Amino acid sequence: IQADGTDGNCVTFVLHDEDHTLGNSLRYMVMKNPDVEFCGYCITHPSESKINFRIQTRGALPAVEPFRKGLNDLMAVCQHVLNTFEVRHSWGAQC
Repeated sequence: IQADGTDGNCVTFVLHDEDHTLGNSLRYMVMKNPDVEFCGYCITHPSESKINFRIQTRGALPAVEPFRKGLNDLMAVCQHVLNTFEVRHSWGAQC
């Protein structure tokens, strides 16, 4: 959903079957981008499993770019955690 009067730099993405687990993690990753002016999310209703995820960027940067980068960065972090866990688990190391 693009805000009226913008060139795609202020967009609300509707993510179905998601909750705070993705919302808060993704918000953190997107806000690391210095070109992002605002990023936030809300749960539409406790009985619905979807979130509204809003991004507003500075200048003419389309909001979809930091959204994609945030998702890719979050996937990379999750993959690193999984790889680290698997390596330590296979060596029999204790936490």
